[in-house]
Amino acid sequence: MKRSEINRHIDFANGFFRQHAFKLPAWANLTPTEWKSKGSEYDEIRLSCMGWDITDFGKGCFDKEGLTLFTVRNGYPGRTPYKTYCEKIMIAGDHQITPTHFHWKKMEDIINRGGGDLCLQLWKADLQTEEITDLPFTMKIDGVSHTFNAGDIVRLKPGESICFEPYIYHQFWAEGGPALVGEVSTVNDDSGDNRFYEPVGRFPEIIEDEPARYCLCNEY
Repeated sequence: MKRSEINRHIDFANGFFRQHAFKLPAWANLTPTEWKSKGSEYDEIRLSCMGWDITDFGKGCFDKEGLTLFTVRNGYPGRTPYKTYCEKIMIAGDHQITPTHFHWKKMEDIINRGGGDLCLQLWKADLQTEEITDLPFTMKIDGVSHTFNAGDIVRLKPGESICFEPYIYHQFWAEGGPALVGEVSTVNDDSGDNRFYEPVGRFPEIIEDEPARYCLCNEY
């Protein structure tokens, strides 16, 4: 991705968050130069990979396959006492797909916080082979159990949420406009707890065509 694209997508996200009255922490939009002056008191942010995360999953077509994320809080191994939870706010673009994946450890609630509908396609993975199965499975939407078949699509309206346990493959996108997507989960580990069905690049390679106005979570 070009740095100019990343700057532009974060500018859009800041406006979209304001539109939906979601407030970011004070450090959210520190510049790279300002981050260089921040000492060890900011280490939890750095070690937990909190902050901005703009990814095209290595596909090179962000509008088709991509996601804008901001990790508000997260734990990390070695923190004492250990923080066991994570919160993210994301933007899924209209028909912009986040590719099919599951998590080996993380349990997460995905919440439509506003905007368009959030559509999620679901499959159960085999625990040994990690392949997609055709088995039915049960998940909870706003605490109510529902049974799904392989490949079913769930459409969440603003205010609705779905709970993912490990080994449930899912891809998602918005329809009817971009969706503000919340995530409340156990600790997020992008380096070791994402199982994408097809190999992808989790963080983009960046072409520095203009100065960075923001730091990404892997750039501190």
